[in-house]
Amino acid sequence: MNGGRALRVGIDVGGTFTDLVALECWSGAVVVVKLASTPQEPHRAVIAAVCALLARYELPPSVEFVGHATTLATNALLGQVGLELGRVALVTTEGFRDVIEIGRQNRSEVYNLFVERQKPLVARHDRLTVNERIDFQGKIVVALRDDAIERLCEQLRERDAASVAVCLLHSYANDIHERRIVEAIAARLPHLRVTRSSAIDPQYREYERCSTTVVNAALAPIVERYLEQLVRDLRIYGVESPLYVMRSDGGIAAAAQVLAWPAAMIESGPASGAVATAALGRRIRAPRLLSFDMGGTTAKAGATVDGVAQIVGEFEAAGRTHSGRAVKGSGYPVRFPFVDLAEISAGGGTIAWLDESGSLRVGPLSAGANPGPACYGTSDRPTVTDANVVLGRLNPRYLLGGSFVIDASRAQTAIEALARRLGMTAHAAAAGVVRLIDDAMARVLRIVTIERGLDPRDFTLVAFGGGGPLHACALAAEVGIDRIVIPARPGLFSAEGLLAADLRYTELQAVFYTVQTIDRAAVNAGFAQGEARARIALVEQGARPSSIVFLREYDARYRGQSFELTIEYDDEPDVVEQRFHALHRARYGYDVPGEAVEIVNARLTATGSARTSREPEATTSRPKRPTAHPERSATRAIWLDGAFADVPVFRRDELRDGSEIDGPAIVEGYDSTTFLAPSWRLEVDRDLLQLTRIANQP
Repeated sequence: MNGGRALRVGIDVGGTFTDLVALECWSGAVVVVKLASTPQEPHRAVIAAVCALLARYELPPSVEFVGHATTLATNALLGQVGLELGRVALVTTEGFRDVIEIGRQNRSEVYNLFVERQKPLVARHDRLTVNERIDFQGKIVVALRDDAIERLCEQLRERDAASVAVCLLHSYANDIHERRIVEAIAARLPHLRVTRSSAIDPQYREYERCSTTVVNAALAPIVERYLEQLVRDLRIYGVESPLYVMRSDGGIAAAAQVLAWPAAMIESGPASGAVATAALGRRIRAPRLLSFDMGGTTAKAGATVDGVAQIVGEFEAAGRTHSGRAVKGSGYPVRFPFVDLAEISAGGGTIAWLDESGSLRVGPLSAGANPGPACYGTSDRPTVTDANVVLGRLNPRYLLGGSFVIDASRAQTAIEALARRLGMTAHAAAAGVVRLIDDAMARVLRIVTIERGLDPRDFTLVAFGGGGPLHACALAAEVGIDRIVIPARPGLFSAEGLLAADLRYTELQAVFYTVQTIDRAAVNAGFAQGEARARIALVEQGARPSSIVFLREYDARYRGQSFELTIEYDDEPDVVEQRFHALHRARYGYDVPGEAVEIVNARLTATGSARTSREPEATTSRPKRPTAHPERSATRAIWLDGAFADVPVFRRDELRDGSEIDGPAIVEGYDSTTFLAPSWRLEVDRDLLQLTRIANQP
C-alpha cells in the first residue's frame, strides 16, 4: 500500500446490490463500485467490491476509513437461510419468565381470531428464574442469595446456549442483582455471550426491556461472526483501517463497540441514506428534505428537518408493514433510537401478479438479486424493472454504464404473459404496474409527513437508490412537491452517507419526576458523568476530541399518558414545560396547559467526527452561469399517456453546470436513470440535478 495516499471507503450491502463509494483524500475524486449482493454470504460481495476498488490502482493506496451498512441483523431475525439464530437463554425474576411471550394486548390483526404472534426467541425451558426482587424505586425487597446464583450457573451449563439475556425486574432503578449475575456467569461460563438489560435498555416497561435484551442476545453470535470474519478478510487484502458500522440512529460506531450492541444495527442500511440526505440538506441549505430511497427490494422514505433526520425511540424488528406502516404486535420490540423511516416492499425487483379475482397486484414479493427481474436473463416473472424496460424508460440494452447487459425481449415476454391474462396490451399492463407501485410509494411519503404533522409541500424530495430518480416526478406530483433533487450518484447515495456519518454514543437514565419536582442537581450530575464516559468512548473509537458535542434531552409526557415525547433539556422547569406543550400541540393538534408534565428519562447523545485527511467541501455561493442546452446523446421512444413518443436521452456525465432540459426526457447515469416527466424542468447545479415543476402546468 502507498502510505502517502489514502482512501475513505463506504460500503452499503443491500438486498440486490452491494455499493461501494471511495473518496481519494489526495485528490477529492470519488470512485464507485456496484456489484450484485451475495445474500447467503454478504461478506463476499463486500470483499469483492474492495478488491475491485484496489485493482484500479497500479500502486494501491492505503485505506484509512471503512464505513459499513448492512441488513444482516434484520435478515437474521427474518429467518434468512444461512443466518439462523442460535439458542438463547433468559434469566429473569421468579414469576416473570413468561413476560417475553405474554407481551402486550395489541394484536397485529384485530379481527383475526386465529392470529399468531411471532415465535418467542427464547424457548420456555430456556427461561430461567432467580428468587430476588427490587422495587421500582430501586429498594431491595428480596435479596439475591449466592446459592441462587450458583444454581443458575449450573442450569446454564446444562444448556447448549450461545448467549444469555439477563433481565431482572426493575433493574433500571437498581442493577446490583443483574451485575452480580453477569459477573458470576463471566467467571464460571466465559464462553457465553451475556447481555445485561440495565446496560442495553435501562427504561421501565418490563416487556419492552426484556424484548430488547433478548433480541440483542440473539443477534450477538451472528453479528460477532460476521464482523470478525469481515475484519479478517479485509486484513488479508491489506486493509488495516478500523471498521465502522452504521447504527440504526444514523451514527457510526467501531466494530468492537457494535459487538456489545448488535441490536443497534438492525436498521443499519436504511439509516445511511437518511444521513446522506441530511448532509446534502446542509450543503444546499435546504431545511426540509424528504428522502426517498427505492432499491431493488424496498422503498423507504424519511423526513429531515433543519439538517437532522427524524429519530424515534422504538422499533418492531422483523415485524410486518401495511401500506408502509409498521403493524404493531407483529415483530420484536427493540428500544433503541432509530431513524424514523416508512418502508414498503416496492423496488425494481418487486413482482407483478394477479390475485384470485384477476386484478393486477404489485408486491410484496421481490425477485431480489437472484433470480432478479426477467430482463436480468434468469427469471420469467414480471417486475417493476421489466415494466420500465417495456415502457422505454430504461435502456433496453444495458445498465451500469454498459457493464450490466439486460435482455429487453425477456422483459417484454414476461409483461406480455401478464397482459394476456388481463386482456390488455403489454404497454398498458406495464403502465398499470408502474402506476400501482407509484401509488404505493406515495403512501410512504405521506406517512412520514402528513401523519407526523408535517406538510409535504414544504419539503424538497431527494430521490436516490437505483429506482428513485425513475419514479420521482410521479411521486412528487402525487403529494404536492414542486422541487426534486437527484444527487450525483443516486444509486450509491446510501454508501456515500457512510462517509458523512459521525461517531455516536447514547446513554439513558430513568428519572421519574414531574417537571416542577425534578432533582436538577442529581440529573445534571448524571448528565456530566455520562458526558465523561461518552468522551472517553468516542475518543477510543477515533473521534477528534475537539469535534465532540453533547445533546441533553428529556422523554416527557402528561401524567397518565402511556407514551412519551423527546424534548431538548433545559435547566429551567418552566422552559421544559413550554417545550413539551409546544411539541405535543405540533404533533397531536392540542396540548393541556396546567396538566402536570412528567419526566421519564434523561437522554444523552454525543457525536464526534471520525474524518481525517479530507473534510467535505464547504458550500459556497456561485454566480449563475448562462443557460446551456445540452446535446442529446440519442432519442428513444417511451410510453406517454397511452402512446409512444420520441424523447431525448442525455448522458449524465456529459451534462454541464447550468444546463436546462424540459421534460419529457431521459437522463442516463452509471448507477441510475432519471425520468423527467412532462411539465418538469431539469437544471444541472454542479453535481446535482434539480427538478422543478413548470409553472401553470398540471
